[in-house]
Amino acid sequence: MKGKMEQSQRQRLIEEGKNLKEGLIALEEDLLKLNDKLQLEAQRIPNMTHPNVPIGGEDSSMTRKLVGSAPEFSFPVKDHLELGKELCLFDFDTAAEVSGSKFYYLKNDAVLLEMALVNWTLSEVMKRGFTPLTTPELVRSSVVEKCGFQPRGNNTQVYSIEDSDQCLIGTAEIPVGGLHMDSILAETLLPLKYVAFSHCFRTEAGAAGSATRGLYRVHQFSKVEMFIFCRPEESEHYHEELIKIEEDMFSSLGLHFKTLDMASEDLGAPAYRKFDVEAWMPGLERFGEISSASNCTDYQSRRLGIRYRPSEAPVASPKSSKGNLAPPLFVHTLNATACAVPRMIICLLENYQQEDGSILIPEPLRPFMGGRSVISRKL
Repeated sequence: MKGKMEQSQRQRLIEEGKNLKEGLIALEEDLLKLNDKLQLEAQRIPNMTHPNVPIGGEDSSMTRKLVGSAPEFSFPVKDHLELGKELCLFDFDTAAEVSGSKFYYLKNDAVLLEMALVNWTLSEVMKRGFTPLTTPELVRSSVVEKCGFQPRGNNTQVYSIEDSDQCLIGTAEIPVGGLHMDSILAETLLPLKYVAFSHCFRTEAGAAGSATRGLYRVHQFSKVEMFIFCRPEESEHYHEELIKIEEDMFSSLGLHFKTLDMASEDLGAPAYRKFDVEAWMPGLERFGEISSASNCTDYQSRRLGIRYRPSEAPVASPKSSKGNLAPPLFVHTLNATACAVPRMIICLLENYQQEDGSILIPEPLRPFMGGRSVISRKL
């Protein structure tokens, strides 16, 4: 086009250039569609598993630790629903009329107990070097997907907002995971430790039966979540740190519980290894899950684009350019439940019930309950 040529030849080349440009636009659109399709297919691939993870279903999970013993009662044991009704702590019937099944009102001392659990948990975890957060409770569906959850599947646990790309969070793990999305962190900042309070929303698709009654499985609840960004070689160490924090807190509340190394089929897509904590619930006459701690290695950080730049640059070669910055590496992410409020309320009511129908408040929570030691009936 820059050289001398006949006008007819120039016009032909102009037309050819226009066709190439239009063809390129069409190819770019196809590429975007193919990239989206590839991303959806890739998201179906779960993380690798730790070599020590038990292979099989939930029944193959291994007990790591058993703490305490089940309380013995000299009177008929009540479940949390019966205790809550007598002490005027819950209202499931009105909530069902207002919102639907698996919703509830907390009332009176149950409200104070929730606040006490949240504030006590935050104070305990912050003592261990975690930065407190509250988070958005609506996030983009792309962030949900990048954290390893499926917001649009048939049996999804995620509530999606109609005519938008947003979802309600099922855990603060999702917005905290997105906190450093598409960024390169300085190695000196690691580890980054956060403890986040949020409300959580779950469809609980397929959940039914007496084992999930009352507060055990609900659509909305409060939770305190721990989250760590760290260097890859440190993630197993911090996984042990997270489960130790959980065990220490549940022990201080006097709960009888066991810690499980979960089997491969119960890990979920993001987890490389997962430890669950199950506490004894006398009214349900079984152990029930109250917490978990997962090492997701770089599964989430690759999708979220969270990297760090090592402090030490590689040895310079004669041909290397100035600067000699080390190439960025993906961080590892870990998450753990510090306090899922409804399940903790079940444990406290059922384990600390007294013959007269009152509930003893564990000592660590009393300063957060105005110094009170007992929840008793309103006269």
